[in-house]
Amino acid sequence: MADTERERMEYDVVVVGAGPSGLAAAIRLKQLAAAAGTELGVCVIEKGSEVGAHILSGAAFEPRALDELIPDWRARGAPLNTPVVEDRFLYLTRNRAVRLPTPPLMHNSGNYVISLGNLCRWLAGQAEELGVEIYPGFAAAEVLYDPLPNPPPLAGEGRVGAGRVRGVATGDMGIGRDGAPTDRYTPGVELIAKETLFAEGCRGSLTKTLVERFGLSDGCDPQTYAIGVKELWEVAPDHHQPGLVIHTIGWPLDNSTYGGSFLYHLEDRQVAVGFVIGLDYRNPFLSPFEEFQRFKTHPAIRPVFEGGRRIAYGSRALSEGGFQSIPRLDFPGGALIGDTAGLLNVPKIKGSHTAMKSGMVAAETVFARLAGDSAAQGDLGVRDALQRSWVWDELYQVRNIRPSFRLGLWGGLAYSAFDTYVMRGRAPWTLHHHPDHTGLIPAAQAPRIEYPRPDGKITFDRLSSVFISNTNHQEDQPPHLKLRDPAKAIAINYRIYDSPEQRYCPAGVYEIVTEAATGEPRLQINAQNCVHCKTCDIKDPEQNIDWVVPEGGGGPNYPNM
Repeated sequence: MADTERERMEYDVVVVGAGPSGLAAAIRLKQLAAAAGTELGVCVIEKGSEVGAHILSGAAFEPRALDELIPDWRARGAPLNTPVVEDRFLYLTRNRAVRLPTPPLMHNSGNYVISLGNLCRWLAGQAEELGVEIYPGFAAAEVLYDPLPNPPPLAGEGRVGAGRVRGVATGDMGIGRDGAPTDRYTPGVELIAKETLFAEGCRGSLTKTLVERFGLSDGCDPQTYAIGVKELWEVAPDHHQPGLVIHTIGWPLDNSTYGGSFLYHLEDRQVAVGFVIGLDYRNPFLSPFEEFQRFKTHPAIRPVFEGGRRIAYGSRALSEGGFQSIPRLDFPGGALIGDTAGLLNVPKIKGSHTAMKSGMVAAETVFARLAGDSAAQGDLGVRDALQRSWVWDELYQVRNIRPSFRLGLWGGLAYSAFDTYVMRGRAPWTLHHHPDHTGLIPAAQAPRIEYPRPDGKITFDRLSSVFISNTNHQEDQPPHLKLRDPAKAIAINYRIYDSPEQRYCPAGVYEIVTEAATGEPRLQINAQNCVHCKTCDIKDPEQNIDWVVPEGGGGPNYPNM
């Protein structure tokens, strides 16, 4: 039964991921085809159960790319309902909040507090009106390749033997935990395309394989990441100020750990609150989830939520490497776009606008390729086009901000002020990144962190949080969190680092249990709790955890995050 032939569907362009970049690319492709009077088959597949189900962002949204893509978005009813009316930037000590001047890059005049998930749902509707086919609940599990051409590819077209991407295949449904087909078995579908755009978001599982196969990151800095943990609250009317944007630095983090918070007041008495921590942190006892819960107890923060109720929870990783870490985007048969390519503007705390623009730029390049334009045939076509766009200059100017915080909070702030106000982003040097997973120190050298128990009113535990993320996975399926070497989970992670995966996972996936018969520790993986943040794939000190897609439709179902 598992040998059943897979169905095949053919398109001109397949887009993997229905986030801002993928949907922007699909829309732009159809706009170009309509303007040229040609037919173009465009398909978008999305691993979430619906468009927006896996989308999580702040978000204080900059509409620059949307203005270019759909100039009449206001008339079309785009869900940008709450203009930013005030920015506040606070430094927190344990009991005080000191207001600081808002850095220029963090000014939000002209921006909107939005649900990015709802914007993606709206963009999907716009795409479908143009004839884009969108298939949610279809998880791309495999990249399909044509055989190596003869003669071999030219220099710059990927490593010898890499071949050409010809599309993707979705995962088989109904495979049991033991790897055998069940009575639910349905084979995956092959989606064949002339060009395939990968818009998987941060740490895309297929993007990882493409980067390795084609050497896309050769010559650039390693990507660096953060984890963001977010809740959506309905607050009391007298605590609600639509359009208010607050960012904080300082407590509860120490001065050597990069991170901070956001509070964004939306419409309908809703407040989005979140905490972001750089994954280059050193202490294996640090828990991003617990730091977030502790943050909400600050005297300047807690009153916002008193008398309110928490209505949603989620988490995801963010790519923070910026300019230095942008890989080669093109490969034979496709390109990387959006956050899977690492286009977040860290000091601006925004990436949706750059993601959308990258999708538009890629669409224009791919459309020219399909039309036979020789100028677009070069392997670096999308990257060259991106370099000619405003995205490149924007990311170049801020390239030194994030790595400067290796100097600590105050050193990073001082350097950032110098780089912004004196050098204007044009310093004749570039600071560099290091891999996040190398940052942890052994547990024996680290101070333990004692976190307060949750009160169930303002602060909560992981399992009750996962419950309101609406996370669901078919339990009888192969685990989508794989250990490359199971022995390392105890021999290295447990013995040396006290199993930091217990703490950096925001969903309670990883748990050390004691075997009754032997009294020995064992790592238990509760994969059904996974909210698809991919932090484990990034932060594991031995890079021993491999996150792959589960069955399509699994994972969180965020309502309007």
